[in-house]
Amino acid sequence: MQKVAMLGSGFIGRFYAKAIHNQRSRDRVVAIYARREESAKKFADDYGCPIWSTDMETVIAHPEVTMVCIALPNNLHESAVHLCAKHRKSVICTKPLGRNSEEAYRMLKAVEEAGIFAGYLEDLCYTPKNLKAVEMARNGSLGRILWAKSRETHPGPHSDWFWDKEQAGGGCMLDLGCHCVEIGRNYIGKDIKPIRAFCWAATQVKPIDAEDHGIALIEYENGAIGQFETSWSFRGGMDLRDEVMGTEGTIWLNNFLRTGFEAFTTGKGGDYIAEKSETNSGWLFPVGDEVNELGYNHMFTDMFSAAEEGREPAETFYDGYIVNAILDACYRSAESGKWEPVELKEWRGRTGLSKFSGYQEYDADHYFIKEEVTHDGRHKLILKDKKSGKFVEKDIKG
Repeated sequence: MQKVAMLGSGFIGRFYAKAIHNQRSRDRVVAIYARREESAKKFADDYGCPIWSTDMETVIAHPEVTMVCIALPNNLHESAVHLCAKHRKSVICTKPLGRNSEEAYRMLKAVEEAGIFAGYLEDLCYTPKNLKAVEMARNGSLGRILWAKSRETHPGPHSDWFWDKEQAGGGCMLDLGCHCVEIGRNYIGKDIKPIRAFCWAATQVKPIDAEDHGIALIEYENGAIGQFETSWSFRGGMDLRDEVMGTEGTIWLNNFLRTGFEAFTTGKGGDYIAEKSETNSGWLFPVGDEVNELGYNHMFTDMFSAAEEGREPAETFYDGYIVNAILDACYRSAESGKWEPVELKEWRGRTGLSKFSGYQEYDADHYFIKEEVTHDGRHKLILKDKKSGKFVEKDIKG
């Protein structure tokens, strides 16, 4: 059983608390830290927390607490992690780990030097659909992964601090791109080194200093490409979609819109439909079990089980650091208009990989290009002659 101290009483802290209380039926949020007394008391009443305080260290150090969950604005993550390290408390931290890779690396080193359990709360890597799709990819159903694309767009975050570049560290790319980058890494392989990034970003709609729209490409050492699309200016609710392409197959995922649950209402009844929904009338896309569909249940099960079993969770602080480093390169590219290198202080995966894994051979003299049946009923092959380099069509007699 984990006795959790929640740091932060806002939107994500409440999502987390709901998941924690339901996912294994034995873990509890026993303590809450919030910056305002009324917020701490309200959260404590809502979730049955016997311990509450407006002093972060008091909550972290409390002897009843076995694990700390950081659900705070981005600029407070590092100080909270250092307090967890100081008091030797297991810690799990919401995404992004830091506002940049420098912060994330300091947090990584702090937990490792303290010898404490640490997990990175990247919930969208734990959605039921994504877990199944990643399993298929790792089992070879798609062949060699060539391209992983992830999209998260919505009208913008709930809390005021997200819109402040100093507190948040960036705009939609940091807020949403952290999900997308890590989803892509899960398909491409987290042991495959990210090499460089190319990015476009702009502030198109919102009166903010950070970007409200960003698109990027990430090149990996083995030649695979990760791609993300992020926006705080998208209208129509929250759009979570992933596409993965390999040499032997393709996967498309839609996690939130057009998932098979559609409803029409005049809007005269209930108000809440789903996270980031912009309306409560007309044709709507409710979510059957929002906490589960967004991956929170599977995420906390993995985190708590990993802590108790003495193993690393599927998403670690090191993963959070790599994500921050990739996004740093994206931000530099958006400024320079050029491909920018991903700068890593420490790489723990494979190195020296080739971008080319070999063409598929048809026979001793030809490479295989394509096989198809045409509209006129012919069954044919397209081949490439190894010596001459010429392309050849070959009819298969059926």
